Amino acid sequence: MLASPAVSTDPRPTGRMPRLAEPTGHVFRREGKRGGVWYAKYRLPDGRQVKKRIGPAGPVTRRSAEAWLREVLDQARRGTLPGMVRTGATFEDACEVYLRWLEDVRDRKPSTLRDYRGSIRTHLLPWFGGMRAEDIAPEHCEAWAAGFGGGRKLSNRTKIKVTTILFGIMERARRTWKLPRNPVADLEKPVQRRRVDIEVFSPEEVLCLVRAAESEQDAAIFLTAAFTGLRRGELVALRWRDVDFTRSHLRVRASYTDGALSTPKSGKMRSVPMAPDVGAALARLGHRQHWTGDDDLVFVGLAGGYLDASALYRRYKKALARAGLRDLRFHDLRHTFGTQVIATASILKVKEWMGHADVDTTMRYLHFAPSGADADLVAAAFERKTPAVDPRSAARTV
Repeated sequence: MLASPAVSTDPRPTGRMPRLAEPTGHVFRREGKRGGVWYAKYRLPDGRQVKKRIGPAGPVTRRSAEAWLREVLDQARRGTLPGMVRTGATFEDACEVYLRWLEDVRDRKPSTLRDYRGSIRTHLLPWFGGMRAEDIAPEHCEAWAAGFGGGRKLSNRTKIKVTTILFGIMERARRTWKLPRNPVADLEKPVQRRRVDIEVFSPEEVLCLVRAAESEQDAAIFLTAAFTGLRRGELVALRWRDVDFTRSHLRVRASYTDGALSTPKSGKMRSVPMAPDVGAALARLGHRQHWTGDDDLVFVGLAGGYLDASALYRRYKKALARAGLRDLRFHDLRHTFGTQVIATASILKVKEWMGHADVDTTMRYLHFAPSGADADLVAAAFERKTPAVDPRSAARTV
């Protein structure tokens, strides 16, 4: 249950905003069994008194303890000191507020929300879960980033994603509870190393994979994935009403991922050309005894339900082995489509067919489409534009 921030219930009118006091404080040393320890005691502008342990005497001197206190008091004056606003909310509450905002306001897909919840549960709650939202400071975030992964080797992509989620949580908390700042704002993200190489099948390898499939349906799925570029969730959600044999195209309306039906990744419906081989394979499937109505799924699972994507992936791996092909991902069938059609279609057409959100994603395929005329263009650029100079006359002028 989300805790609500403390709110004054005093009905008496104040007439004007309360006047905040100047923050003050002092440092003192306390002796213990293991030696002296420096502490600070200070009063915040709203009147609250705070006592904080600075550190053991030796590494911490009176001068460094006083410098620490001056920085705290300066932050209190500027209104940027963590903990000045009392929300009554924990980091876990802040996570729920952020996820609800993503769902209700940003209209994020269920699969995205499940992914974010998993990242929060695995990577953030073990570290920040018990902390109050207002107490989370930049140094806590830096310590978390330094130990991110807990000894496990994580990809930079995962680190960037979770850091982005943490920023979003604390930014939503800042806006919701008027916190002085987002403690993640200055946290450095890992460098994203963009994937340059794309591994794809040749058309001949696709046909080998199709022949090695366990069933006619699996063969049609592999062929459709490679010759239309549909994502696996989009293939699983495809219905017969989306197959237009007359105009030779497929309409991509939905995606089924992790047990939930949603819109395609781009959020938009799109139309994809259907090559004759794909049309023939789907037409053969359409002659089966059951599940051929407009609302039925093209690729069916048990009792006509959605196909188990994990089981499909396992069958795909077995087909690769039987065909003696490289161990590429199922998603590389989609890349195969992109690299093949970029040689004959405009980049905007390919972007539209593949449902990319921006053209930069589509441009990854351009280096797969060298033109035979490119060498002639370069030769023409370096072709002599002026008459050749007689070397003998040039020598006489030196």
